[in-house]
Formats: sequence, C-alpha cells, structure tokens
Amino acid sequence: MSFIWPVMLVLLVLIPPFVVVYLRLQQRRRQLVAGYGNPSLVQGRAGGRLGARRHIPALFFLLALLILIVALARPQALVSLPRIEGTVLLAFDVSGSMAADDMKPSRMEAAKTAARAFVERQPATVQIGVVSFSDAGFAVQAPTNDPVPVVAAINRLAPQRGTSLARGIQASLSAIAAGSSGPLTLANPRTGTPTPTPAPVPKGSHTSAVIVLLTDGENTVQPDPLAAAQQAADRGIRIYTVGIGSTAGATLKLDGFTVRSRLDEATLKQIADITGGAYYNAENEDELQSIYDHLDPELIIKPQQTEVTALFAGAGILALLLGGTLSLLWLGRVP
Repeated sequence: MSFIWPVMLVLLVLIPPFVVVYLRLQQRRRQLVAGYGNPSLVQGRAGGRLGARRHIPALFFLLALLILIVALARPQALVSLPRIEGTVLLAFDVSGSMAADDMKPSRMEAAKTAARAFVERQPATVQIGVVSFSDAGFAVQAPTNDPVPVVAAINRLAPQRGTSLARGIQASLSAIAAGSSGPLTLANPRTGTPTPTPAPVPKGSHTSAVIVLLTDGENTVQPDPLAAAQQAADRGIRIYTVGIGSTAGATLKLDGFTVRSRLDEATLKQIADITGGAYYNAENEDELQSIYDHLDPELIIKPQQTEVTALFAGAGILALLLGGTLSLLWLGRVP
C-alpha cells in the first residue's frame, strides 16, 4: 500500500497521548471510587458491573482515530478492476485520390467526419492515435486519452501523393509501441523517408489495440502490405480495413494528370484476415459511420493503483458509531 499524502501519517503521534489521557482518566475514576467508597455513585449502577467491558467503547474510539488518520494520508492499493481499455490507431490514406468527390464533399472529408464522431464517443480509458500515409507513413498524433488533440490532428489531414499501405501499418505499429501522447513524427511527409520497421516484441503484446486502416486506392509503393500485416498479427493487433469508394473507381485530375483510382478490395480483405480483423466497404457516409459503431475496445481486468480513502473513511466512521452506541448502552454516556 502507498499513500498520496504520506506526511499526514505524522498525526499518528496523537495515538499515544490519547491512550495516556484515557488511562489517567481511569485512574482518577478509581481514586474517586476509593474516596467515596461506593462505585455506583461514580460509575452508575451499570458501571460497577461492567468490569473490563467498559473499556471496549474507548478501544473503538481509538481504532476510529487510527483509521481516520490513515484515511487522511489518502491510501492507494493495487486493485484488479474491470475496465474498458485499448488503443485505436486511425490510419488515414492521404493520397491524392482522397480528394475525389464521389463521396460528398470528398472522400477525405467523409472519412474525417466519421472519425471525429468515433473519437467523441470513446470513454477516457481508450487511447486514440492518428496516422496518415501516402508513399510514406507518419504519425500525426500518438495515442492519447485526450480527444482534443486527436480531433485537431484529424482536421489537419489533407491529400498528398501515392499509396503505401505497408507504411501506414508500420507507422501505426510504431505509434502503438510508443504509447505516449503528443506529436510523434515517424517519417518526413515531404522527403518520404522510409518509416522504420517496428522493433520485435513478444507475440500478442498488444491484444487490446486495433488499427483502422482507411484507404480508397490500390497499393502503389513497396514494401509488401501483407508482410506488414503479419507484423501486426504477431503483436496481437487487429486491423480493420475500410475501403472508401468503389471497385469501379473514380477519375480525377492530379497535378495536370488524369488518374483513375480503383479500390483494391482483395488486398484489404487479406490484410484483415491475416490480423483477425474485418474488411468493410464504405461507399457512402452512412456505411462508413456504421463501421465505427462496431469497433468496441476490449473489457479487460487490469491491476492498477486505486485510491481507497473512502473505504478507510467509512471504516473509521463505523468504528466511531459502534463505540458511541456501546458507550450509550453500557455507560449511559459517550466517554
């Protein structure tokens, strides 16, 4: 057991004086009894017959004082409690094709709207991070329980260049492993510096973490996204792949070129299958919103330091009530 305010334990020095005062009072009573020669005159009719039992209420008061002093120090104990806990990495494809307007006002804005709604519904025990990827992957916001920087990170996303699903997965894995809040750049979005491969960890290390991979196009940049998906599976991380748009594709102009973007459902389904996640096709805003409704973090039992001041305070008050009740019943007064 530990204490938030351990300095309050200094008040335990009051216990010995309390005992000394009580013993002196008892001694004075015995002297009075000896002086009057009739115990019932001093202790009451019942007092003379109680014997050692008349000290029990005082012991309860002493115990209450001890417990309440400990409560003032705000004790903490390691308690195993059920709680909703997990890490969700929202990995956004920010390739140029996300500017297509077949989803209004655009694929990117539709994905951001659904993501913001998801963030607002999560309990404080769920950490949410944001990763964006085009031909390189980089974290916009590392996992945090604070929804304000997460929503701000989502709002900053904008379409850029090509698509590397593997870089997006690797950036997400690195952000989960980092496990700290605040901005964390894993690759330079301008130079396309390769995202470092996450360091190996024991299999199943992050079973309460999931990656939501939102993309609208085909993988155009190495490395192999299926190999990256296996890295996630080895860590126990599920990937939910979200196909934005349709397999028929959409035509749009990028930097003076006409580009046709088609959804590669086969690869996205493989990524989901490898990791134990699921694939969804979100051709409109309503379908995309329903995807987030099915992403529930796990209920786990986890030991954690929990303040137990209320338990000690309740026990102290109970001891006071017992002492006072017994004193009134046996002695007709509160000592």
